[in-house]
Amino acid sequence: MLLGVIADDFTGASDVANAISRGLNGGNGLATSIFIGVPDIEAADSVDAGVVALKSRSIPPDDAIGQSLRALDWLQSQGAEQIVFKYCSTFDSTAQGNIGPVAEALAERLGARGVVACPAFPENGRTVYQGHLFVHDKLLSESGLENHPLTPMTDPDIRRWLRAQTRSSVGHVPLPIVRTGEATVAHAIAECSAAGDVLVITDAVDEVDLATIGTAVANSPLVTGGSAIAAALARNFPHARRRGRPVDHAVAVDGLGALLAGSCSIATRRQIEVYASQHPVVEIDVVAVMEGRLGAPGLFALLDEHRGKSPLAYSSNTPEAVRDIQVEYGIDEVSIRLDELFGSVAVLLREAGYSRIVVAGGETSGAVVDALAPRDLAVGLEIDPGVPALFSTHHTGRYALALKSGNFGAPEFFEKALAALAGDSVPSEDT
Repeated sequence: MLLGVIADDFTGASDVANAISRGLNGGNGLATSIFIGVPDIEAADSVDAGVVALKSRSIPPDDAIGQSLRALDWLQSQGAEQIVFKYCSTFDSTAQGNIGPVAEALAERLGARGVVACPAFPENGRTVYQGHLFVHDKLLSESGLENHPLTPMTDPDIRRWLRAQTRSSVGHVPLPIVRTGEATVAHAIAECSAAGDVLVITDAVDEVDLATIGTAVANSPLVTGGSAIAAALARNFPHARRRGRPVDHAVAVDGLGALLAGSCSIATRRQIEVYASQHPVVEIDVVAVMEGRLGAPGLFALLDEHRGKSPLAYSSNTPEAVRDIQVEYGIDEVSIRLDELFGSVAVLLREAGYSRIVVAGGETSGAVVDALAPRDLAVGLEIDPGVPALFSTHHTGRYALALKSGNFGAPEFFEKALAALAGDSVPSEDT
């Protein structure tokens, strides 16, 4: 193993594995595998990049640090020469969150300072300029992410977020420096390190910027950020095997499909609207879930009434409706109960022969993968930027997953995902 990645949620692991296997600008990719949780197995010799998928984004910092350090130990035991701590390209962390503490703990373990923090993902409209994170043409705090039910992003200044979360100062490499080339970037990062900055925000607004930063940090033991900066690192390993991702038609699963959506993002709600115009959908009554009137068997039965038609179940709602339910029942309790529901329904779907499951939302994806418990997942072709097809081949009865961050994907994503899991390049009706 050459490159080791610690991802703080399962959609992030899917996203970064896709990026590394594809490589920046579609070239120089590495043979990549996802491991669910800290593995107790050895990685295959064919793995150039190993992604450890944790579910640590929203847990207390001490717990997240412990899991991440265990993942680091395993990746180093597999020979990883460079480590990436991958978090969301929209940062998704409160001022009391754990991105900063985990990055700081990893840096301390590796004896690193001047560690780049770059959440930019230009292909999906996430850019960093003057240390501020943008989503397309809007500041992060005006993009809809300020209404996130678990990690509301009310400040676009990533330096300020990290300063609130960490013990040390936070450096910054502005875009004009990035545009002068990798040698100047490397020098600027070294100056930040000498000044005592453990973490350094680097501006990036396009893939050329990411390529420059990626080359500048070729010898850094640790890099943090989104999937795009990880993709830029792949080119630094010319001796990689590069056996590539699996051929999708060889591992595709053309069976019953179902979709589960727990994200309340604008993108997911639009995707639900588009899918509902032609397919059966089941809106989850969250109050009924909280009061014990709707559980996994009941929700599975509602979905299975549409067997063969790829039904969608969703709890997604407007920020106002979500806030009202959270006030009534508590944020943590609502999250726990919905995670349990989605995970249990996914297991019932698999037991009933559903082999293509599409999931929207980071927490929802984590719950589903936890419940299904695949050992690892093979990375297939990209469905939409940041979202690959994933295939489990180590259990009786193969199945395929698409794990989508709430904000990712085109309006027609759900139908595209079902088709991709079946090995089709265009949407097709269930058979």
